[in-house]
Amino acid sequence: MSDYSVRTKTQQFLVDSARTRIVDSGVGSLSETDLLAVLLHGAGEHSPHDRAAQLLMTFGSLRKILTASRSDLGAHKVSDIQYTKLQAAMELTRRHYQELMINGPVLSQPRAARDYLRMRLRDLPHEVFAVVYLDNRHRAIKFEELFRGTIDGASVHPREVVKEALAVNAAAVILTHNHPSGMAEPSQADELITRRLKEALGLVDIRVLDHLIVGDGVCESFAERGLL
Repeated sequence: MSDYSVRTKTQQFLVDSARTRIVDSGVGSLSETDLLAVLLHGAGEHSPHDRAAQLLMTFGSLRKILTASRSDLGAHKVSDIQYTKLQAAMELTRRHYQELMINGPVLSQPRAARDYLRMRLRDLPHEVFAVVYLDNRHRAIKFEELFRGTIDGASVHPREVVKEALAVNAAAVILTHNHPSGMAEPSQADELITRRLKEALGLVDIRVLDHLIVGDGVCESFAERGLL
């Protein structure tokens, strides 16, 4: 048997072993290399474990691989099929956290809401301003990205936020946006637009419960800082 055949059989055994451990011991028993190898296997990939280890070494972390652009991954011979598997894994995670957030009152499970917002906004290369619309029991009705670009008085339009809040019959909202720099410290512009939105929504009896700023792995809360 050739060395190539031996390597191919060995790699297939490693992937099969990882799949068996998922069934027998739970997915938590797998290493990051194992998990990546399961996603990368197929599409002509004969050494998914080697490729997974190489990607982890090159990019430095699992998060950086999953949020890398198509061109960056393509430069390391990640195929279109493999890229779509990675993107599907990310989107399933986002939707999982979205269901957790919507499953009950947001204020009674703030961790689920913050985890979802971090997952949704943290790794975006540009600023996004979004709103979580809540009913009168503070259950999430809808999450919507409304504006992109630098968050200032000109880019966020209170009338659009009010219009959508009324359209979904919201009783309250949580405002949120990300800082691509990774720093979650509120700026003067952040404080100004929060006041403007609170005043505009207050005219139609809709409360602003919080404004969360998503940085690199952290959410800063206006409510907790006494800024609302």
